[in-house]
Amino acid sequence: MRPTKLLAAAAAFCLLTACNGDLFVSDPAGAACDAPPATFGAARALSDHRESDVHFTCEGVTLAGSLYLPNGPGPHPALVWVHGSGQERRLGYGGALASTLVRAGFAVLTYDKRGVGESGGVCCPGDGDHFNLLAADVVGAVNLLRARSDIDARQIGLLGASQAGWIVPIAAVRSGHVAFTALVDAPTVTTGEERLYSEITGDDVGRDRALAKPEIARRLKEAGPSGFDPVPFLRRMSGPGLWLYGAQDRSMPPDESAAVLDRLKATDGKDFTVVVFPNAGHGLLDARPSDPEALPTLVAWLQEHVHVAPAASDGQG
Repeated sequence: MRPTKLLAAAAAFCLLTACNGDLFVSDPAGAACDAPPATFGAARALSDHRESDVHFTCEGVTLAGSLYLPNGPGPHPALVWVHGSGQERRLGYGGALASTLVRAGFAVLTYDKRGVGESGGVCCPGDGDHFNLLAADVVGAVNLLRARSDIDARQIGLLGASQAGWIVPIAAVRSGHVAFTALVDAPTVTTGEERLYSEITGDDVGRDRALAKPEIARRLKEAGPSGFDPVPFLRRMSGPGLWLYGAQDRSMPPDESAAVLDRLKATDGKDFTVVVFPNAGHGLLDARPSDPEALPTLVAWLQEHVHVAPAASDGQG
């Protein structure tokens, strides 16, 4: 087969599967995880929280993670952490994000992404714009939390960063049991627009091309949308949502993404809150955040929109 035809055949195959290096990863449109087999390890009582190992199976793959719980019997509101791109492991409790959320009264379920750490499967279909399996894993995580007596099944939300901007809307719609969402550094434009933005700004090669925002906006508008579009799912989402952006983000277009959300608020009456940090870049929730006010802003919004039971006074679960 001639090289051009070989490339064309490979491209056609990738329309049906997620291409990841030399691997082809199936990403079925009907991927679901409505009643995942799940096991929880014995809860370990620590000074300021409890935690359990968790294993659950979605679409033939067993995922491994951790459930962090506030002290006290609950039922607690809960958050499922949704990763960004790349080979990401579960959040550790030693990091600021998980521990801050648990101290604020939220249970946090976090797991190693497919094909990473202790989880089975192959990573990472989302890096090829294929999100069905990843969304199904999130739905499975929501469903296993709903079965626990120490979790408030009416108050389970999704929290994610970056690539999660495309996964969370799919999972929220397909689950039907997501009460609220919070997203950080997360695009609402198409995958093609985000990729072009990274090229224009130089983020894809780690070099700032120092183009003015009007010129960047002109090039994006000229190219137009392409690839996966999250807007149909955003339109179908219910419940309040938060989006945090850094105005200087070179990885994804904050202005264009915020504009999508503003249009949905105006046309569809969505309860979406958008906060932009003027001097921040990508990585608002990183270990060294691009703005230290991002995490407190997230927690304040969650506490305003979600009922949190009083913390136990004896420090024991």
